[in-house]
Amino acid sequence: MIVHPFEPVCGDRAHTLILGTFPSVRSRAEGFYYGHPRNRFWPVIARLFGEVDPRDNAGRAALARRHGIAIWDVLASCEIVGASDASIRDPVPNDIAALLRRTSVRTICTTGSTAWRLYHRLCEPATGVPATRLPSTSPANAAWCLDDLVRAYEVVRACAIP
Repeated sequence: MIVHPFEPVCGDRAHTLILGTFPSVRSRAEGFYYGHPRNRFWPVIARLFGEVDPRDNAGRAALARRHGIAIWDVLASCEIVGASDASIRDPVPNDIAALLRRTSVRTICTTGSTAWRLYHRLCEPATGVPATRLPSTSPANAAWCLDDLVRAYEVVRACAIP
């Protein structure tokens, strides 16, 4: 059983919550969300807002906060082998409903189908907020090029703070 090691990234003006499933081995080693060097999450978010992809965790957190994006994961703990979402057993959800109660977040998106399925099953009954399923930015999702991911993530920019 592995316990989620990070707090959510969430500024005072957060309106959109992007949920992954659970931090990968590499993200846990890097100490931040989407830490694998080939994960395209941060390049996608940077391009959405016409910014340079920050290369450090503080810059990435600042990028998300500047645009009203909160980042967390669906699961607080689980059994998982490597970074394989398919191997997840005994999932325990994060308290997404509590986060929503203390913030202005009203839009929820998930990165990938596993995050969406787990959110829908474990969290949505408590939050009452349906999530928009976005494609995974993981390097394992090679079917999606960066330009296609940016287009798919436009929903995030559409909710952004002007």
